[in-house]
Amino acid sequence: MTEVRDHQRGRVYAWEECFVAPRDSSSVAFAQAQGMVDAIWTDMGLQFPPKVMRLPRQARATIADATRLLIRLSDTTSSWCLLHELAHAMSSTHEGGSDGHGPSFMGLYAQLLIRYLRVPPGALGRSLHEADIEVDMLARPVFLNDQPTGRAPVNPSTPTAPSHSR
Repeated sequence: MTEVRDHQRGRVYAWEECFVAPRDSSSVAFAQAQGMVDAIWTDMGLQFPPKVMRLPRQARATIADATRLLIRLSDTTSSWCLLHELAHAMSSTHEGGSDGHGPSFMGLYAQLLIRYLRVPPGALGRSLHEADIEVDMLARPVFLNDQPTGRAPVNPSTPTAPSHSR
């Protein structure tokens, strides 16, 4: 992973506002967030989940952020936003490497949306294509080696799985 411009960031945020947010109005209180992160991390076959901490009080524009080791949230966070931050944690290294909102992040995020918010893969794929967002549905957490770690990710080989490349 190298430092590259996060060229999809704006498109991803706009897509979330139009496609993801209207499908899920649920939220997670800060007090329950660590339990949710731990449960999803374990369900995905991963070990050593990131720690959940509060965003600093001076954070006005940021609603959440994440690295491999830390997810920072406000008092209440949309469920889809928590999945977004989990995808950042899964697509980041503990050294800070990340592809931002690139294809690996989007593949992991899409897998989480399908699994936990039950977003239909076909609708997800069409919306990502229409929003011109690159996604790697075969993406795996970047810190995994080739050893099996437990539960398999969502099957990306279905004909309706979202994927396109440039």
